[in-house]
Amino acid sequence: MYVCLCKGITDAQIRAAVEDGASSLRELRTTLGVASQCGKCGILTREIVRETLLDNTDNEQLFYAVS
Repeated sequence: MYVCLCKGITDAQIRAAVEDGASSLRELRTTLGVASQCGKCGILTREIVRETLLDNTDNEQLFYAVS
């Protein structure tokens, strides 16, 4: 789905950028150009970033030493 119509950026592109290390709207603005014109996509972009970061931390397994 297109998130930023001004720059033609999709949610898949945003998720891929987050998986590559971006963790804020500022970083995505720099790398993709999202929310750099009208800014209406900023709220949805932040939600996608949060969801992607949560999904990535949910997939990581934490191991604890058992005594």
